[in-house]
Amino acid sequence: MPSDLDDVERFTEEFLKRLQFGQGVALPRATKNDLYYALARTVRQQLMARWLETVQRQMQAKAKVVVYLSAEYLLGRQLDNALLASGLTDTAEAAIDGLGLDMQTIRDTEVEPGLGNGGLGRLAACFIDSLATLRIPAIGYGIRYEYGIFRQTFEDGHQVEQPDSWLTLGSPWEFPHPEMGVKVPFAGHTEKYLGEDGRERTRWVNDWEVIGVPYNYMVPGYRTGNVNTLRLWSARATQAFDLHVFNNGDYLQAVRSQAFAENISKVLYPEDSTPQGKELRLQQQYFFVACSLRDFLTNVMGPGFDPRKLPERVIFQLNDTHPVIAIPELMRILVDEKDIPWDEALDICRQCFAYTCHTLLPEALEVWPVELLGRLLPRHLEIIFRINDDFLAELREAYPDDELRVRSMSIIQEHPERAVRMAYLATVVGAKVNGVAELHSQLLRDKVLSDFSAYWPDKFTNVTNGITPRRFIGLANPALTELITDTIGDGWLRDLGRLVELEPHADDPAFLDAFAAIKVGNRKRLAGLLERRDGIVLPQDAMYDVMVKRLHEYKRQTLKLLHIVTLYQRLQENPDLDIVPRVFLFGAKAAPGYWIAKQTIALINAVGRVIDNDPIVAGRLKVAFPANYNVTLAETLIPAADLSEQISLAGKEASGTGNMKLALNGALTIGTLDGANVEILQAVGEENFFLFGLTEPQVHAIYESGYQPREYFQNNPELRKALGAIASGAFSDGNREAFAPIVDSLLHEDRFLALADYQSYIEAQDRVDLAYRDTRAWNRSAVLNVARSGFFSSDRSIQDYLDRIWNASPVDAS
Repeated sequence: MPSDLDDVERFTEEFLKRLQFGQGVALPRATKNDLYYALARTVRQQLMARWLETVQRQMQAKAKVVVYLSAEYLLGRQLDNALLASGLTDTAEAAIDGLGLDMQTIRDTEVEPGLGNGGLGRLAACFIDSLATLRIPAIGYGIRYEYGIFRQTFEDGHQVEQPDSWLTLGSPWEFPHPEMGVKVPFAGHTEKYLGEDGRERTRWVNDWEVIGVPYNYMVPGYRTGNVNTLRLWSARATQAFDLHVFNNGDYLQAVRSQAFAENISKVLYPEDSTPQGKELRLQQQYFFVACSLRDFLTNVMGPGFDPRKLPERVIFQLNDTHPVIAIPELMRILVDEKDIPWDEALDICRQCFAYTCHTLLPEALEVWPVELLGRLLPRHLEIIFRINDDFLAELREAYPDDELRVRSMSIIQEHPERAVRMAYLATVVGAKVNGVAELHSQLLRDKVLSDFSAYWPDKFTNVTNGITPRRFIGLANPALTELITDTIGDGWLRDLGRLVELEPHADDPAFLDAFAAIKVGNRKRLAGLLERRDGIVLPQDAMYDVMVKRLHEYKRQTLKLLHIVTLYQRLQENPDLDIVPRVFLFGAKAAPGYWIAKQTIALINAVGRVIDNDPIVAGRLKVAFPANYNVTLAETLIPAADLSEQISLAGKEASGTGNMKLALNGALTIGTLDGANVEILQAVGEENFFLFGLTEPQVHAIYESGYQPREYFQNNPELRKALGAIASGAFSDGNREAFAPIVDSLLHEDRFLALADYQSYIEAQDRVDLAYRDTRAWNRSAVLNVARSGFFSSDRSIQDYLDRIWNASPVDAS
């Protein structure tokens, strides 16, 4: 992609101009933040012209637009991605070096936006990257959280949540447009009235409202000249300041409306264990979809657009249940504002929405109490009830003698409280419902939404998740990127399937040596980062055994911990035992209200402290848990990994994307037949994957027969000893109560069968130990993992969405 700034001298000139006229400083007095802003704005300038051209070109083409509605976007740092996409990395580095500045210092100044919790937000970021790269007209919509996912710190090993103040120094990548603010109503009541044609209509008379201010972000495609838009909404009060009240001395009351309104976009996922927290979450969800739909209809489609033509021009993709309230909102606009008859409006909506389900856990499928919805969004509740009434009438006609089936499929849940099942609403109205891995989609059809899939078999499909290779190998692993390019040529970052061309080189000693040297270099890079960042000192002549993902019981960090304790106890019993030295690397945040998950973090850190202080295992075992795992840390940690831990209970993980990132960077997987592990196993081959554990049908059978975790505990000496050590206070200074809840949970309930899978896991880990000793064979398997990971590109995922759900086409660059 040709650039206006690909000449080093020209780039340097523009950088100094941005420093002087943008930041108002000369080079000798510039701070790190000044330098970062000047560099970001220099690159931003290059993208802006293409951004405006892209928008204009897509509007002229009147092409179908993919509108991606997501409560999360875990973007990562933007500077390097913008440089890579525009082909300016080498030029920028040469210009900065020529000025006697350090590029890495400037890079490290950037604070990543914490606008996501984990896989859901990272997936959304990958998808908008691929949409731009594939030149698909698309807009991502979400919330500009003032404080994103919390910044994690540890106090005595326990997680402490700190505010993530990512906007403290501003962001050079966002474009605010307060003049395009959207009013969003809340609460109040509805009332009937007669229209001019004598038909009865409904209007919503709200009690209060806020304004949504859009902040635009550029989403550059990788060297395509195409730049799409991410539009995030920030909440503001309609009247932020009451001068009369202020002059009377009530200063807090004078700004109360501002504080109340801004709470809506203040924090990602406010704690919802209280009624106030639940209400704030619903406010957030409606706020961002109401802003987004209004913006799309008004500003993207433009004045005079006939909403009856919406199915030809848009597909709204609902990324999980968070944006499903968009369905009754669009119905409200079409029926109440555009005066479209109910049946016609519903038919439009049934062609415009598609729903991605990201879970198999019933508790993760959102439901909203009828009382709360009716109080906050009265018109929407009426619309939902009418949609449900129509649907139940249709079902009673299809199943006249099966009222139980009809009631079980109702959008309205009756017990334990009346509530709206948002996944059901999305399924009833959505044109398509997709899972995110083959196994997940099958279980979605067969178990979670089985009645719906029986009724609408053609509505259900699968799109296996993917990751953007630009960030997760191009940026994260530059040495491996260079080796691959030198070996198979350029262009594979846009066509990841070409990695299969590496397969013949898996038996080339010179290639394997180069690959191994890169892995050693990546370990050194990670060790250096963690020593500077966290004071963690890692040995480099060890296997890096990595488990990085959200802390949740079903992901089974406790099973990994039991393996660590077992290895530790083996060494205590026999200090001369020959084992492969290992560094166990954890990265995870626990939701603030998820107490047992936070206790698990404390236990991991406690075990790590004991192992660190035991001279018997010095140099052979190390547990490292760097705080505040995020995209930035992942980009250094993942390329250093040798072993990828994907050990969730079969049938519980929807897909996973960390498993894909690790395999793409040459880590071998130890995992269950769960989520996308199934497809990774099929792709890389059983000989290059360490499989263990129960299958999903076996898990189901154990649940059905009445699982007794104590039987596994009593019948397995190593398990008994490992869990007994935790219970005895061996890792808590003799305090038996410190981790008793974890021990009791495993012994008496063990919802996710960690004890049932323990022996199989230990045996698989013993196979890992044996395999790692054959360096050449291990590296061959690692290379084959890279070579066979091409399927897991988010470009392929997006193409599947286009073919199976969206029916949208690219618009070529001019």
